[in-house]
Amino acid sequence: MCANILIAEDDAKQAELVRRYLEHEGHTVTVVEDGRAALDGVRRAEPDLLVLDVMMPRTDGLDVVRILRAECREVPVLMLTARSTEDDLLLGLDLGADDYMTKPFSPRELMARVRTLLRRNRRPAGATGANGTLSVGTLRIDPARHEVSVGGTPVLCTPGEFRILAAMATEPDRVFTRKQLLEELHGFDKYITNRTVDVHIMHLRKKIERAPRRPDRLLTVFGVGYKLTDPAKNGRHAPT
Repeated sequence: MCANILIAEDDAKQAELVRRYLEHEGHTVTVVEDGRAALDGVRRAEPDLLVLDVMMPRTDGLDVVRILRAECREVPVLMLTARSTEDDLLLGLDLGADDYMTKPFSPRELMARVRTLLRRNRRPAGATGANGTLSVGTLRIDPARHEVSVGGTPVLCTPGEFRILAAMATEPDRVFTRKQLLEELHGFDKYITNRTVDVHIMHLRKKIERAPRRPDRLLTVFGVGYKLTDPAKNGRHAPT
């Protein structure tokens, strides 16, 4: 998925590194050097993603997020910072940032986070309702309220389970590899492996399947990964 991405970073070397990696993945990238320019760039171009440094001249990154959210602008924000305390991280997220990485960071991990944010904020035709609710048969996922239900019955999910389920619900019947699902878990599971995905899938089946050992909704595609489907649409028996 190619996107228009705005980088707000006053460190020229850091900005150039991020720009080159993003452009290598096919994205169109604009770089600005201070917070006010970041605000102007979002207002003017409405980018698909803002990669935002916290410590910047004129207006810092935290104030940029605060102002954008006060203006009801929903551009996804990935914050970059040399600060690493829990309080700093929570403040950024509380203000409305979508993800948070501390410097120095792995460029490969940064690209994985970018892919996750872009995928999470897509709105495929037919996948969402008027209120943003994702639906796959009788399965309903409300990203804003972090709620899941099957046939009207609430289902309690962990943050990691919710992210995996919501990602798959944006594209029903698409096969997601374990690697792709791992990207959804960044920031929620400190130690993640392919086995982590399998465990989440196992727990989700216990929660959304009528017969977890014979799933008809959350299916394994052997040798590839997993897909989420509507049992009724595919001639399977949906839970009631």
